[in-house]
Amino acid sequence: MTDAAMARAGVREWTGLAVLALPALLASLELTVTHLALPAIAADLAASSTQLLWIVDVYAFLLAAVMIPLGALGDRIGRRRLLLAGASRTASPPRWPRTRRTPSCSSSRGR
Repeated sequence: MTDAAMARAGVREWTGLAVLALPALLASLELTVTHLALPAIAADLAASSTQLLWIVDVYAFLLAAVMIPLGALGDRIGRRRLLLAGASRTASPPRWPRTRRTPSCSSSRGR
C-alpha cells in the first residue's frame, strides 16, 4: 500500500461523515419515538398487539417510501439543498400548537 492509501482522515472527512450520518440519526429517532409512543397509542385507540405492530411497520414503510421521490427531488434541486431544507424543517418547532389532554377527556376513559 502506498502512503496516499494509508492517509488518515482529517477534519473535513469527519465533518462530512457527521453531516451524512445526521439524516440516518433523525430517521432512527423518528422510529424510536414511535416505539416509545406505543403504550399511549394502544390506550387511545384500544389497539391489539397485531394492530400496534402494523402501526409501527406501516410508519417505517412510509418513511422508506418517501426516500424514493426525495431521491429524485435531490437529483433535481441538489442533495445539499434538500438535506439542509429537511434538517431545518425537522429542527424547527411545529407550526401548529400541540394539543393537551383536558382532565375531562382523561377521566372519561377511566384512567
